[in-house]
Amino acid sequence: MSLRNPRDRWGGVSQSLHWLVVVLILATGLIGLLMGDMRASPTKVQVYALHKSLGLTILALAVLRLGWRLAAGAPAMLTGTPRWQGRLASVTHWLLYALLLAIPLSGWAFNSAAGYPLQWFGLFNLPALVGRDPDLRVTVRDLHEALFWALVAVTVLHAAAALYHHAVLRDATLARMLPRGWLRVRSRPVSGRSED
Repeated sequence: MSLRNPRDRWGGVSQSLHWLVVVLILATGLIGLLMGDMRASPTKVQVYALHKSLGLTILALAVLRLGWRLAAGAPAMLTGTPRWQGRLASVTHWLLYALLLAIPLSGWAFNSAAGYPLQWFGLFNLPALVGRDPDLRVTVRDLHEALFWALVAVTVLHAAAALYHHAVLRDATLARMLPRGWLRVRSRPVSGRSED
């Protein structure tokens, strides 16, 4: 498996970062949806701390992933891909990157405005992004939730497009983000244009 992104598929680093972030988003999102209904207890504090640590991990991986994407580029589009699909894929990818940065940052700001300390898995403290502010706390909490639901919507669109390409168009779009041999498809050759 190539670490860099070859012309016809995503490389090993891109694939690893992609699927690791997917798993972390699922875990963090599920925890976030469930923790609000927990009764006040030491367990609730631990669950909140886990949610925050996972969110910070997603933020760090998003920065790493974006840097790798800029350094390694993207594979070329499959031949025959309409230009509008390539543009839509590009917009969707960059929107996902923006959300992967904005959601953890809004959570960090929410935590700061609430006046809570922020630690990464209990190993070290992170500074507050803003001062304690009850009004700002409500605003960034609402923003954090809205950005999460925007991520859900864009992710569903992204996954649906990949499944459509695999099941209906029977091309290699989905297989290009998986290790070679995981999916058998009738692949189209790639064009000279990049997806993004």
